[in-house]
Amino acid sequence: MNRAWGMVFLGLALLCSCGKAENYIPEVPVNFNITIQEFNLKKVNNVVLVPNQGVKGLMIVAIGGEYVAFDRCSSVNPQEGCQVSPDESGVTATDPCTGAKFLLTDGSPQKAPAVKYLKKYRTVLLGGQMINVRN
Repeated sequence: MNRAWGMVFLGLALLCSCGKAENYIPEVPVNFNITIQEFNLKKVNNVVLVPNQGVKGLMIVAIGGEYVAFDRCSSVNPQEGCQVSPDESGVTATDPCTGAKFLLTDGSPQKAPAVKYLKKYRTVLLGGQMINVRN
C-alpha cells in the first residue's frame, strides 16, 4: 500500500513540476499569399518583409528560384519580442536586442547568443505564380 501511495505522490510531483515552456515562439495561424510579381516589386536583396503575419511579421526570402519564410520573432528570448531584420547582404538577419545573427537560407543561428533556429513556415508555389506561406 505504501508503494502505491509513493507512486501516486511521484506522479503528482512530476506533473506539478512541469512548468510553462520558456523560450519558444508561439504558434499562430499563418496563411499568406503573395504573387511572384508583387514579390519581385517589393523585394530588397531578395527579401520581402510582411507585417501583421505570424508573431512579429514574416520574412520571405528568394533563394535560387525557391522561397523560404521565417517569423521575424527572434529565437533569442522570444518572450521579449525582438524583431529580426535582414542585413543589407540579404544573407543574414540580425536581432537588434542581442546582436544575434541568423542565416536566411535555413534560419540557422550564426552568431551568439543565438542557439535556436528562427521559426520557419512552409512555402508552396501555387500555379507557378503565387507564393503561399502557412504553418
